[in-house]
Amino acid sequence: MRIRNFAIIAHIDHGKSTLADRLLEKTGALNDREMQAQALDTMDIERERGITIKAQTARLKYKARNGKEYILNLIDTPGHVDFSYEVSRSLTACEGVLLVVDASQGIEAQTLANVHLAMEHDLFIIPVINKIDLPSADPDGVAEQIEDIIGIPHEEVALVSAKMGIGIEEILEAVVDRIPAPARITDTPPKALLLDSWFDQYQGVVCLIRMVEGVLKPKERIKFMATGAVRDIEQLGVFTPKGVNVEELAAGEVGFLTGAIRSVDDAKVGDTITLAKGGATEPLPGFEEVKPMVFSGLYPTDSEDYEQLRDALGKLRLNDSSFAYEPETSIALGFGFRCGFLGLLHMGIIRERLEREFGLALISTAPTVIYRIHMKNGETIEIDSPAKLPDGNERDGISEPMIEASIISPDEYIGAIMALCKDRRGEQKKMEYLTPKRVSLIYMLPLNEVALDFYDRLKSITRGYASMDYDLKGFRMADMVKLDIMVNGEPVDTLSAIVHKDKAYNVGRDLASRMKDLIPRQMFDIAIQASVGGKVISRTNVKALRKNVLAKCYGGDITRKRKLLEKQKKGKKRMKSVGQVEIPQEAFLAILKTGPE
Repeated sequence: MRIRNFAIIAHIDHGKSTLADRLLEKTGALNDREMQAQALDTMDIERERGITIKAQTARLKYKARNGKEYILNLIDTPGHVDFSYEVSRSLTACEGVLLVVDASQGIEAQTLANVHLAMEHDLFIIPVINKIDLPSADPDGVAEQIEDIIGIPHEEVALVSAKMGIGIEEILEAVVDRIPAPARITDTPPKALLLDSWFDQYQGVVCLIRMVEGVLKPKERIKFMATGAVRDIEQLGVFTPKGVNVEELAAGEVGFLTGAIRSVDDAKVGDTITLAKGGATEPLPGFEEVKPMVFSGLYPTDSEDYEQLRDALGKLRLNDSSFAYEPETSIALGFGFRCGFLGLLHMGIIRERLEREFGLALISTAPTVIYRIHMKNGETIEIDSPAKLPDGNERDGISEPMIEASIISPDEYIGAIMALCKDRRGEQKKMEYLTPKRVSLIYMLPLNEVALDFYDRLKSITRGYASMDYDLKGFRMADMVKLDIMVNGEPVDTLSAIVHKDKAYNVGRDLASRMKDLIPRQMFDIAIQASVGGKVISRTNVKALRKNVLAKCYGGDITRKRKLLEKQKKGKKRMKSVGQVEIPQEAFLAILKTGPE
């Protein structure tokens, strides 16, 4: 059996899924009736956004020009930074990659990030310049970029148009000729790398695996080495891309298994699968527990939908072990859930799926990140919500998560990008010209400064031409404080935030002024205050509605008018002491829009 395992990596919208479609067509994996755009993307949201969220595989049969038949295992990986761990596990299952670069846009931030990931895994890289049919295409210029930046000679670059079907056979020949065959060690205890898992209502959890050593067969009892779960294999198969059962999976092959696995928590991405008896003693390297990095509260707009939201989150959790949630109560919003996500895209996808697939109307609080709190007693705790921050006299300091951001942009926008990064407390690490007109900037930035609207602002100031990728780089001590918003002296827990001390005043002032516009006027003055550590740093008032009590006075002595005004003043004072302020839902979204427009 001649096998080649390869993945397609690219920046978003450079044509990765379209190229995968053409490879499926060329090898006859799907006929014309079965074929559809983005054939390996199974979710509606993937098709609409043009992104890959879940890794997919397809086993292709290809008869090469040398007359020999090959099995090509194509692994379609997610492209976004939020799913970088899944990408790294998928690349571990390959011996080579197709690096797709848009002929009109050239090398972008994620292109470089994916190249470095492929090089770390020692994979053979075949550069593919796509969209050569576009009027704005510059394949020669992009080939020079690839040679200068990545170091691959331009003679090795394949020129294709996935949309028009140009150059597809040359890619298949390059895969056969240049990507090495996998090692076929079949006489040792089996070791299978778990690439992905998802829940099927009929079969339970389906595990996507790459056999590294040995052979697995149906009915064998297997063990997940990281979780310790033991199950019997019910079904072994391969995706062509339709599921087809097989009698065995041997070293070098990619396929799937099922076995009455009821929870994706038992089947974690990167785990090693072996036999329960007489299996391997050492797992494959590289397994990590995937931890959520961005947290947000999700609340139903109608409190009666709480049970429906809980059921919906439970069903989504079956398919996505990297998503976490726990019940949470807010004085302002009632009952909801504190949810953890891999990143901002992941958060947006989960919320959109909840609203679309389960018909829920939701309010989400401002996204926050994990902070490390260093206590005076020597303990270090991690918190994901401002409400969990210990008192100032109990803590010694706060560490915030840092990222290394790689931004690639046309050189005319350098000044605006630098100003944005400086405003977000960024430190420039490196700047280099990739071409005479394109610049790469490396910045260290706090994750909480990126979590709100950094990417939107970057796209806005560069007219959409800049691209960004980032890596987490640990934690760093910072002068962080808890900012509270109070309405009529009562703190609104949902609007609390952890911010840098230097920014607390500006953020508090912006938020208070936005709240002033959103809270409806009452019959009494409403004070909106921003405070840090019990000290008010900003205040604004919502003016009272005023009833004209002098309307019935047509004349007479001034003391009569004063008497009526004094009576009104006392009534308003009493009303203020017992009155309740209803805060509309828009006010809770105001915190997402702090900062300059």
